[in-house]
Amino acid sequence: MTDPSLMLLARQTADRHSLDQSVVCAIIEQESDWNPAAVRYEAAFYNRYIAPMNLLDSDEAHKRATSFGLMQIMGETAREHGYPGPLEHLLEPATGLEWGCIHFASLLKKAGGDVYAALLHYNGGSNTLYPGQVIARMDKYIIPPDLNMMEEA
Repeated sequence: MTDPSLMLLARQTADRHSLDQSVVCAIIEQESDWNPAAVRYEAAFYNRYIAPMNLLDSDEAHKRATSFGLMQIMGETAREHGYPGPLEHLLEPATGLEWGCIHFASLLKKAGGDVYAALLHYNGGSNTLYPGQVIARMDKYIIPPDLNMMEEA
Protein backbone atom coordinates (compact mmCIF):
# COMPACT_ATOMS: atom_id res chain seq x y z
CA MET A 1 0.00 0.00 0.00
CA THR A 2 1.28 3.44 -0.93
CA ASP A 3 2.04 5.85 1.90
CA PRO A 4 -0.57 8.63 1.56
CA SER A 5 1.98 11.30 2.51
CA LEU A 6 4.29 10.15 -0.33
CA MET A 7 1.36 10.17 -2.75
CA LEU A 8 0.43 13.72 -1.71
CA LEU A 9 4.05 14.88 -2.02
CA ALA A 10 4.30 13.30 -5.49
CA ARG A 11 1.07 14.99 -6.62
CA GLN A 12 2.16 18.38 -5.28
CA THR A 13 5.58 18.11 -6.91
CA ALA A 14 4.01 17.09 -10.23
CA ASP A 15 1.70 20.12 -10.02
CA ARG A 16 4.62 22.48 -9.36
CA HIS A 17 6.22 21.28 -12.58
CA SER A 18 2.96 21.28 -14.56
CA LEU A 19 3.11 17.51 -14.95
CA ASP A 20 0.21 15.08 -15.00
CA GLN A 21 0.00 13.66 -11.48
CA SER A 22 -1.00 10.23 -12.76
CA VAL A 23 2.11 10.00 -14.96
CA VAL A 24 4.43 10.92 -12.09
CA CYS A 25 2.75 8.44 -9.74
CA ALA A 26 2.89 5.71 -12.39
CA ILE A 27 6.61 6.37 -12.96
CA ILE A 28 7.17 6.04 -9.21
CA GLU A 29 5.30 2.75 -9.06
CA GLN A 30 7.20 1.41 -12.08
CA GLU A 31 10.61 2.60 -10.89
CA SER A 32 10.59 1.98 -7.14
CA ASP A 33 7.16 0.60 -6.17
CA TRP A 34 6.93 3.64 -3.86
CA ASN A 35 10.08 2.66 -1.94
CA PRO A 36 11.94 5.91 -1.12
CA ALA A 37 15.05 3.89 -0.16
CA ALA A 38 15.36 2.22 -3.58
CA VAL A 39 18.92 2.38 -4.95
CA ARG A 40 20.40 0.70 -8.02
CA TYR A 41 23.96 0.92 -9.31
CA GLU A 42 24.26 0.75 -13.11
CA ALA A 43 27.66 -0.73 -13.98
CA ALA A 44 27.12 -0.44 -17.74
CA PHE A 45 26.18 3.23 -17.36
CA TYR A 46 29.30 3.78 -15.28
CA ASN A 47 31.56 2.14 -17.87
CA ARG A 48 30.03 3.94 -20.84
CA TYR A 49 29.43 7.45 -19.48
CA ILE A 50 31.08 8.04 -16.12
CA ALA A 51 34.46 6.28 -16.33
CA PRO A 52 35.54 8.33 -19.40
CA MET A 53 34.98 11.51 -17.35
CA ASN A 54 37.98 10.55 -15.18
CA LEU A 55 36.47 12.10 -12.06
CA LEU A 56 38.94 12.40 -9.20
CA ASP A 57 36.35 11.49 -6.57
CA SER A 58 35.56 7.78 -7.12
CA ASP A 59 32.68 7.89 -4.63
CA GLU A 60 31.06 10.71 -6.63
CA ALA A 61 31.71 8.81 -9.86
CA HIS A 62 29.95 5.69 -8.61
CA LYS A 63 27.02 7.68 -7.23
CA ARG A 64 26.57 9.33 -10.64
CA ALA A 65 25.97 5.83 -12.03
CA THR A 66 23.39 5.06 -9.35
CA SER A 67 19.67 5.66 -9.47
CA PHE A 68 18.09 6.94 -6.27
CA GLY A 69 14.72 7.08 -4.57
CA LEU A 70 11.12 7.09 -5.66
CA MET A 71 11.68 8.15 -9.27
CA GLN A 72 15.08 6.40 -9.53
CA ILE A 73 16.78 9.57 -10.76
CA MET A 74 20.34 8.85 -11.85
CA GLY A 75 23.04 10.80 -10.05
CA GLU A 76 24.54 11.95 -13.36
CA THR A 77 21.13 13.06 -14.62
CA ALA A 78 20.58 15.12 -11.48
CA ARG A 79 24.02 16.71 -11.93
CA GLU A 80 23.22 17.51 -15.57
CA HIS A 81 20.13 19.39 -14.38
CA GLY A 82 22.19 21.35 -11.85
CA TYR A 83 21.63 19.40 -8.64
CA PRO A 84 24.38 20.69 -6.31
CA GLY A 85 23.94 18.54 -3.21
CA PRO A 86 25.21 15.17 -2.07
CA LEU A 87 23.74 12.58 -4.43
CA GLU A 88 22.55 10.34 -1.60
CA HIS A 89 20.14 13.15 -0.63
CA LEU A 90 18.14 12.16 -3.71
CA LEU A 91 16.83 9.40 -1.43
CA GLU A 92 14.94 12.05 0.54
CA PRO A 93 11.45 11.91 -1.02
CA ALA A 94 11.04 15.67 -1.52
CA THR A 95 14.50 16.02 -3.07
CA GLY A 96 14.26 12.97 -5.31
CA LEU A 97 10.77 13.90 -6.49
CA GLU A 98 11.83 17.46 -7.25
CA TRP A 99 14.76 16.43 -9.41
CA GLY A 100 12.90 13.51 -10.97
CA CYS A 101 10.11 15.88 -12.00
CA ILE A 102 12.63 18.44 -13.30
CA HIS A 103 14.11 15.70 -15.46
CA PHE A 104 10.79 14.33 -16.71
CA ALA A 105 9.50 17.84 -17.47
CA SER A 106 12.61 18.51 -19.57
CA LEU A 107 12.11 15.25 -21.49
CA LEU A 108 8.45 16.05 -22.06
CA LYS A 109 9.39 19.46 -23.43
CA LYS A 110 12.01 17.94 -25.76
CA ALA A 111 9.41 15.40 -26.91
CA GLY A 112 6.94 18.18 -27.75
CA GLY A 113 4.52 16.96 -25.08
CA ASP A 114 4.55 13.34 -26.29
CA VAL A 115 4.31 11.37 -23.04
CA TYR A 116 5.20 8.07 -24.71
CA ALA A 117 8.42 9.49 -26.20
CA ALA A 118 9.34 11.23 -22.94
CA LEU A 119 8.86 7.99 -21.00
CA LEU A 120 11.03 6.10 -23.48
CA HIS A 121 13.82 8.61 -22.86
CA TYR A 122 13.22 8.59 -19.08
CA ASN A 123 14.11 4.90 -19.15
CA GLY A 124 17.09 5.53 -21.40
CA GLY A 125 15.46 3.73 -24.32
CA SER A 126 16.74 0.32 -23.26
CA ASN A 127 13.29 -1.13 -22.55
CA THR A 128 10.93 -0.36 -25.42
CA LEU A 129 8.04 -1.73 -23.32
CA TYR A 130 8.63 0.84 -20.54
CA PRO A 131 6.29 3.60 -21.82
CA GLY A 132 3.40 1.16 -22.14
CA GLN A 133 4.12 -0.29 -18.71
CA VAL A 134 3.97 3.16 -17.10
CA ILE A 135 0.93 4.27 -19.08
CA ALA A 136 -0.90 1.08 -18.04
CA ARG A 137 -0.43 2.12 -14.38
CA MET A 138 -1.79 5.66 -14.79
CA ASP A 139 -5.52 4.93 -14.42
CA LYS A 140 -5.20 4.01 -10.75
CA TYR A 141 -3.77 7.49 -10.00
CA ILE A 142 -6.36 9.61 -11.79
CA ILE A 143 -8.47 11.56 -9.31
CA PRO A 144 -12.11 11.85 -10.40
CA PRO A 145 -13.09 15.52 -10.91
CA ASP A 146 -15.65 15.46 -8.05
CA LEU A 147 -13.03 14.19 -5.57
CA ASN A 148 -10.44 16.64 -6.87
CA MET A 149 -12.79 19.54 -6.16
CA MET A 150 -13.36 18.24 -2.61
CA GLU A 151 -9.59 18.11 -1.98
CA GLU A 152 -9.19 21.72 -3.12
CA ALA A 153 -11.94 22.98 -0.76
